Amino acid sequence: MKLNSYNSSYGDIAAAIEALKQLLGDKLVTNEIVRKQHGGGEVTYHKGQAPDGVAFAKSTEQVSEIVKICAKFNVPIIPYGAGSSLEGHVNALFGGISVDLSEMTEIVALHSEDLDVTVQAGLTRQDLNVYLRDTGLFFPIDPGAEATLAGMAATRASGTNAVRYGTMRENVINMTVVMPDGEIIKTGGRARKSSAGYDLARLMIGSEGTLGIITELTIRLYGIPEKILSAVCSFENTQKACEAVIMTIQSGIPIARIEFLDALQIKACNQYSKLDLKVKPTLFLEFHGSDVGCDEQVDMFKYIADEFGSDDFVAASTLEDRNKLWEARHNAYWAACDLAPGTSHLSTDVCVPISNFAQCVTETSQDILDSGLIGPIVGHAGDGNFHVLLSFDANSDADNKKVKHFLDRLAKRAQSYEGTCTGEHGIGIGKAKYMRAEHGKGLDIMFAVKQAIDPQNIMNPGKIFYG
Repeated sequence: MKLNSYNSSYGDIAAAIEALKQLLGDKLVTNEIVRKQHGGGEVTYHKGQAPDGVAFAKSTEQVSEIVKICAKFNVPIIPYGAGSSLEGHVNALFGGISVDLSEMTEIVALHSEDLDVTVQAGLTRQDLNVYLRDTGLFFPIDPGAEATLAGMAATRASGTNAVRYGTMRENVINMTVVMPDGEIIKTGGRARKSSAGYDLARLMIGSEGTLGIITELTIRLYGIPEKILSAVCSFENTQKACEAVIMTIQSGIPIARIEFLDALQIKACNQYSKLDLKVKPTLFLEFHGSDVGCDEQVDMFKYIADEFGSDDFVAASTLEDRNKLWEARHNAYWAACDLAPGTSHLSTDVCVPISNFAQCVTETSQDILDSGLIGPIVGHAGDGNFHVLLSFDANSDADNKKVKHFLDRLAKRAQSYEGTCTGEHGIGIGKAKYMRAEHGKGLDIMFAVKQAIDPQNIMNPGKIFYG
């Protein structure tokens, strides 16, 4: 099934660009460099495809006018935030207009007593937390990239803190969305729960710009913990490390982060971030709570780690030591790239129930070896999500074939373990071909929703269903 099959041609892009110039002036950019910058995400496996123009928006109302013009001339629209996506979400497959929201960075309203904040689409999570620093509050969702909050909602992002604080799905209260005809809707109010009709916010979360453009969102905040403690410990093999994770979750330890890095990734981190960790499967951990609570969590986890053969548990309580540890984790991609300089790189992810995590990781490690590829593994072990960071020669047909077949096997493996082909990267164009196997007839329901909301198929066409 190809989503574009019911609308195989688009309209007058030249007329749309002229109308947008009248609306936006020099905020409608058509030079080749800017268009190329907006035609792809992070360093990625998917070759970029540039839009015909880039519209820099300042407000919800301006986004609405842009969309109305594009709808009038039947021109594709591709929402763009920080460009940090990994699966071709912002590629302009059919040309059209990239709507750049990065200048929409206002804090609209902070409600400290309600633990929520309303922000414009282009604000990044880092900038939000800088703003919140003196309030005693923070926003915990951390996908690693310097992503915009609307982009994080659109791709249903999560990251290292998801095991305790959830994903964007659990932390978005409501949104303002510009629909494909230019109409502006709100998905709800600020109440923490509602039984009033369909949950439109959840429909938009993870829709990857195919149903509308998120321009504002209200998100949950949390109190900064009294104490934050980080730790690291290694294990003799992947199985024991993963079993320690499962026991930790089953024991109800309210751990904030529990990250798995295989031996090859530790080697890469040691070289890149100047660490001296044992080159073994390793867990990075973080505990949040009171002084007493953190100490109790650490003691409970250390007992579990000992049970599974770890003898090098080291805690880091100073800000400097914690930052060094987590900076190394956030730099895991670049560290992995340094293992094979001069090659191309791809980051992919899957997610499985944590009871199947060890087996899936072990089989994937063997698959990488058998394929002759370089691919360290890192994972948000507490929720069964892991990433493979592949390095390969993009100019080699043999290497490209190896990568393609490996990705197919990885997705099939995760789905066979009752998991998903992506835990947080999203579908875009890269994983669309796995959607039928994962959702069956459910994919037809998604397709029907898309057709009903966007009959012209102008909202980020070619994503999710195309393949």
